[in-house]
Order: sequence, then C-alpha cells, then structure tokens
Amino acid sequence: MLSAGNLKIEKDQLFVISGPCVIESEDIVFETAEILKKITESLKIPFIFKSSYDKANRSSIRSYRGPGIKKGLEILNKVKEKFLIPVLSDVHSVEEINIAREVLDVIQIPAFLCRQTDMVVEAGKTGKPVNVKKGQFLAPWDVGNIIEKIKSTGNEKIMITERGTSFGYNNLVVDFRSFPVIQSFGVPVIFDATHSVQLPGRGGTFSSGERHFVPYLARAAVACGVDGLFFEVHPEPDRALCDGPNMIPLRDFKELLQSLLEIHAVSKKFY
Repeated sequence: MLSAGNLKIEKDQLFVISGPCVIESEDIVFETAEILKKITESLKIPFIFKSSYDKANRSSIRSYRGPGIKKGLEILNKVKEKFLIPVLSDVHSVEEINIAREVLDVIQIPAFLCRQTDMVVEAGKTGKPVNVKKGQFLAPWDVGNIIEKIKSTGNEKIMITERGTSFGYNNLVVDFRSFPVIQSFGVPVIFDATHSVQLPGRGGTFSSGERHFVPYLARAAVACGVDGLFFEVHPEPDRALCDGPNMIPLRDFKELLQSLLEIHAVSKKFY
C-alpha cells in the first residue's frame, strides 16, 4: 500500500498524478484541482495533484518558469487545505527540499536531476514519498542505483516514473519492457503519458509535443500493468505557458480515465 498525505492507495488500485505543468495562476490551479477531484472521486481513482512552482529546465531564458518556490508553495498549500488532496511538485536543489518538505506530500525529482546523489538522498531523508522521474538517458535497470540511494536513508516510500527515452534528436520513445524491469525492484512504476509524447526542444526555443498519441500510450501502459499514471492537464492547453502541445484538455480527461479503468479491470488479473 502507498500513502501520500491523507491518501491511502491499495496495491491493485490504479492511481493518478495530474495537474497543470506549471503554476500559471491561482485561478487556473484551483479550477483544475476542483475538476480533477470531482472526476477522480466519481471514478474512485486515488488522486495526487501536481503542478510545478518552478520549471528550472526550460529551453529558453525567455520561457515562463512559474511563480517561484515561495508563492508556488503558498498556492499548493491552499490546494491541500481547500480540496483536501495531497500535492506534488518538483524540487531542484537540496536547499529547496528543506523548504518544500513543509508543504509537499510527495517530493518529485525531475528527470534531468535523477542521478544527483545529494538531492536524491536529501529527498529520502524527509521520510516522505519520493517520485523519481527516470531520466531520458537512463536504461530501466539503472534506476536500481537511484532506489538504493533513497533506501540508504531508511525511506522505502519510492516511486519511479517512466517518461520515455531519447531517440535521436528532439524525440522520445517508450520501451514498454521498462515497466516490468522497474517493478522488479519492488517499487511502484508510474507512466508519464504526457511527457512521453513531448518533442524536446523541437520548437527551437520551446518543446513541442503530440498530445493525440497520449491515449494510445496510456492504454498500452495500463495493459502492461503499471501502478499509476501521470498526466499534465490544462483547461486550455493551446494557451498554456509551458508544455501545452503535450497536455490533455481538461474537458477530455474523464473519458480517457474511464477507458483506462476498463483496461485495468482486465489487465490487473494478470499481474
């Protein structure tokens, strides 16, 4: 069983991490969190809200990064209190972890920082669940070293998120063999369906994406027995300030989740 804040997730429950890529405004965050909570409650899916207070690895110096840690954590704390749901966000340094731990229920290590030992160990020391995004440059069996780093702190609350592997320039592919490989380490595996269709840096000063492929990859991942799913969603993705091309429109999300639950009801019999 997994736990995050007041949320308890049973072993055979498919759970969802979702929210806007980055905090654009309090209004957008609250609107999205409220709708996501209603959708997931109606479908009885455990739900963790995600939005980044800072996107520190944007392609361009001119790209929007977010409100920053102070304002961003204030907004995420309001989400916790208003909607009674656990919250997750990225951290980018040891110093940030010691601040963010006061608000976040799940600490997320971004893909590009997944091998930064000091960060991974410090996240483990919080005792909170740690979600590590597997770097696009790692083989699935390489995450064993990351898991060992976190476990060295006595923290066993570890999740690994698969978000695709670099394939040539400006492209990612998903190797579905990675799911059972990662699960063999005894940790839940999450599939990041929206970042996996990202085209990193394809726009020159920004990343592009192919959101129309998200349902296909998500269905395949559920059929392969993943434990959880990660989706970035937005009321109006085409107007989003970050990762719009690979985010799911909020209006389409419930129908997608319903189809995934139907597949999960069948596939869980085999895992």
